[in-house]
Amino acid sequence: MNAELAREESYARGLARAAAGALIFGFPLLMTMEMWELGFHMDRLRLALFVMVTAGVVIGLSRYAGFRDDTTVADDVLDAFAALFVGGVVSVVLLVMMGLIRPDTTIREAVGMIVVQAAPASMGAVLANKQLTGGPPGRTKEDRAGYVGHLFLMSAGALFFAFNVAPTEEMILIGFKMSPWHGVILVLASLVLLHALVFSVGFAGQKSHDSQFRAFLHFTVAGYGVALLVSAYILWTFGRVEGGLSDAVRAVVVLSLPAALGAALARLVV
Repeated sequence: MNAELAREESYARGLARAAAGALIFGFPLLMTMEMWELGFHMDRLRLALFVMVTAGVVIGLSRYAGFRDDTTVADDVLDAFAALFVGGVVSVVLLVMMGLIRPDTTIREAVGMIVVQAAPASMGAVLANKQLTGGPPGRTKEDRAGYVGHLFLMSAGALFFAFNVAPTEEMILIGFKMSPWHGVILVLASLVLLHALVFSVGFAGQKSHDSQFRAFLHFTVAGYGVALLVSAYILWTFGRVEGGLSDAVRAVVVLSLPAALGAALARLVV
């Protein structure tokens, strides 16, 4: 009886930490006006794809950076869906509490706002135990993830950082004001920062390379490629690349800077 009660108390504490993580990760974006408008206007097919991408990212985070050290794939999927549920509930509560979802809000608008807001909240929920507790000692799940796993973690970090600024109009304005030379400098700065941060944070496997150049290719260049892809996808999802090709490229380059920082700091963020 005591063992069962202890398990229930542990599960309740886990849910509370998940809700706190969802609140911490999701609250900053709730205060962005563009996030509200996305729920109104986002194309429903892009929104559906966004739901699938979010679910995939949360499942991957549960596998590579979840709080339980020894899990099966089924456990990871169940934990991920619990995180998605908690993220959704926290998002609904926040949106209602802030008066953004009201009785006269249409179902289409409410669903859009909840889905967009639930993405960072769900990431926070699945990462809550790592962010809000000391975590288990010893070799972590990230250390055992392997090269592909670390690329995934970098993509998750890039997604979270990019997601915080991609909805804003300022991203488009900065790209519009930039010259081609500004773009080149921004790309180089992103690579330098990414390389410096990756090697200061320390990704498992980078020390096994027999040359700095190979490590640069495997982690820095690959990480920046991940940042570019994530930036392009997020901007496309939010309808920020509807202009000409030049405007789209500049917007992706601008967003790739915070995305690269997120990829570099993935070990700290996720």
